Amino acid sequence: MGDIALRGQGRAMLANGSTPAWQRKEGKNPSGGLNRKGIASYRAQNPGSKLSMAVTTKPSKLKPGSKAANRRKSFCKRMTGMKKKLTSAKTARDPNSRINKSLRKWNC
Repeated sequence: MGDIALRGQGRAMLANGSTPAWQRKEGKNPSGGLNRKGIASYRAQNPGSKLSMAVTTKPSKLKPGSKAANRRKSFCKRMTGMKKKLTSAKTARDPNSRINKSLRKWNC
């Protein structure tokens, strides 16, 4: 993390003065979550991170108790709680908010 500096609001900047892809539009998937470029830039900025792609498989197709099913279940519980506690009513109702897009993508 030697070539990364923090600026206001905790946003990281790379040595060349730009923000990493996972914080910009090009690293985000329009349907919610991060795309491959966003995940790659997050891993590069946070060594040792185990961030991986979203579990987009329909819940009925997942084997109960499998690693993917457990990841999905955990994510859905955590993000639904965040939606209730940490977002405004306006954001919670907005179908285009990042949190609602990601919950839809994960089939929550």
